[in-house]
Amino acid sequence: MITREELKGQWNEVKGRLQEHWGQLTDDDLSRGRGSAEQLVGVVQQKTGATRREVEAFLSNAIHESDRIGEKVAETAQQYAEVAGQYATEAGEYVKDQYRRAAETSGEYGDRLAHTVRTRPTESLAIAFGLGIAAGALFFFKGRR
Repeated sequence: MITREELKGQWNEVKGRLQEHWGQLTDDDLSRGRGSAEQLVGVVQQKTGATRREVEAFLSNAIHESDRIGEKVAETAQQYAEVAGQYATEAGEYVKDQYRRAAETSGEYGDRLAHTVRTRPTESLAIAFGLGIAAGALFFFKGRR
């Protein structure tokens, strides 16, 4: 037999299942039996003609099925949390790898630029001067608008 605490904790679920199983039960009928499992069994027996054993078995199954559903939900949530953690770890590793590659690439470009400036200082100075003039002209004309 189910306990009063089990019944109270899952009242809405039990009430819905009872009304689904025995369509002739009304909210008023069930509210009369809400106080205890004994009263509820009596109300259902009186209204439906079902045996005491049948009603008790139905209530027990309804309560325990709700418990199993809750356990499955918790288990599924745990699985999703584990998968999300794995994805987060993989994403972090990917970002670190891409950052490392970008740092290596920019370091290589920096080394090439330094080598070019050392080996061709005159051309490098002319290019820098030309870029400076172009940037200044761009800012000057943009400011006049």
